[in-house]
Amino acid sequence: MSIKERMSGNEAVSYAIKQINPDVMPAFPITPSTEIPQMVSGYVANGEIDTEFIAVESEHSAMSAAVGASAAGARTLTATSSCGLALMWEVLHIAASNRLPIALALVNRTLSGPININCDHSDSMGARDSGWIQIYAENNQEAYDNFIQAYRIAENKEVLLPVMICQDGFITSHAVENIELLEDEKVKAFVGEYEPEDFLLNPGKPMAVGPYAVTGYGMEAKKNQEIAMENSRSVILDVAREFAALTGRKYGYFEEYHLEDAEYAMLIIGSAAGTAKDAVDELRKTGKKVGILKLRVFRPFPGKEIAQALKNVKAVAVMDRSESYRGGGGPLGVEVGSALFMERVHIEAVNYIYGLAGRDFTVENAIEVFSEMEAMVTEGREVPQYQYVGLRK
Repeated sequence: MSIKERMSGNEAVSYAIKQINPDVMPAFPITPSTEIPQMVSGYVANGEIDTEFIAVESEHSAMSAAVGASAAGARTLTATSSCGLALMWEVLHIAASNRLPIALALVNRTLSGPININCDHSDSMGARDSGWIQIYAENNQEAYDNFIQAYRIAENKEVLLPVMICQDGFITSHAVENIELLEDEKVKAFVGEYEPEDFLLNPGKPMAVGPYAVTGYGMEAKKNQEIAMENSRSVILDVAREFAALTGRKYGYFEEYHLEDAEYAMLIIGSAAGTAKDAVDELRKTGKKVGILKLRVFRPFPGKEIAQALKNVKAVAVMDRSESYRGGGGPLGVEVGSALFMERVHIEAVNYIYGLAGRDFTVENAIEVFSEMEAMVTEGREVPQYQYVGLRK
């Protein structure tokens, strides 16, 4: 029987970590993820888990220590946000290229500058091509559920890649919601023990981790990373099916909300999907056929599946909580536009930038976006293909 509780997103992730009881957690505090290492270190101090907590001097050191621990054969995690992730940048690529199944609890916060501590996705989106699997949560329940599934994905022998479990800073990390927890023994049985085949402290099987790759080998190593990322597609879905059988909560690459007969869709990531769903509910009452495609998995990018899910709509608003500074939209806009083109799905698509540096995204904002798409299709209104939502004049 599930345990009903009230927790913030940071509490929920910390509790999942407690239930999994990983081997090593190096971490350095940074708002708004600080509570996660704080709570885990409390569990360690109270003897509730036997995780080795390492208080390091920086986020670069945190990921470096995580690489060393994972290479030695330990189930390893860390947590960070924003500039902390940026300071890890070099080592993110090392963790992925070394095929180390590290879990990173990433609490999304805008990157400086200007200095700001509120939510957007510029940190994780900036690291989208570092070779990490990326999974996003809409709410506290999903943050908890995603973390429990993370190691099963990362440690699969056909994958062996690190994974970022992302949630929105302050919006979910600090807000308290009702949540259903699993019993400890069920989590332990689901996650299982980590039994790596190759690791540095195995005396019977000497190996090197992170050696210099000469020209004749470096490209093949990168191709193997790409194959592992491709392999993770089916593993993500297999793990989600097992999790649904255990909990009744279903996950996939994305969630479709009133999309089956929708004429206008909004594709969005993270907590703002809840706001968009409220807008859809209001518009549905007036007879508008609108729907949401909430993206959960950004890496590997499910482009073909997204295109198929959207092929019957007249127009889609692609919502980015990050600016890529390419002069034409955000990272999600680029990826979705490419997927629609490659799959020959010919629908109108508009890229909107919203919520940067914590700017509110309201139900009214979402309704305005849907109204603009409808006017574009039915009235022939000229709509800029790249625009900001809620920008002060």
